[in-house]
Amino acid sequence: MPVNMSRERFEELVGDALDEVPNELLSLMNNVVFLVEDAPPDGSEDLLGLYEGTALTDRGWDYAGTLPDRITIYRLPTLQVCDSDEDVVEEVAITVVHEIAHHFGIDDQRLHELGWG
Repeated sequence: MPVNMSRERFEELVGDALDEVPNELLSLMNNVVFLVEDAPPDGSEDLLGLYEGTALTDRGWDYAGTLPDRITIYRLPTLQVCDSDEDVVEEVAITVVHEIAHHFGIDDQRLHELGWG
C-alpha cells in the first residue's frame, strides 16, 4: 500500500538526504538545482528521479551561460513503491545519490553495478 505523505514532508526528506551528502562532494557540483515534483513526465510514471543537463565529465571549454542542470525527485511514484515512512526516507536518499551521480557522469549501468540502481 502506498505511503501517504504531504509534499512539504517529502521536500524535507529530500533536504535531509542532501544534508547527508558530504560537503566535499557538494562543493564539486556546479550549476545544478534540485526540484521536487509530484509526478514525472507522461510515459515515465515509474520514474523516481531525473537528471537533466550536461554531466561535469561532458562539459568542455564551450560550456558557459547555460541554464542550471536539474535534478528532480518525484513524490508520487516514490510514495507508490514504499510501504512505510522509513522506506520513503531510504528511497529518497538512494534517488538523490543516484541523480547526483549522473551529474558527475556516472551512468545507470555503473550505478547498478555499485548497488545504487
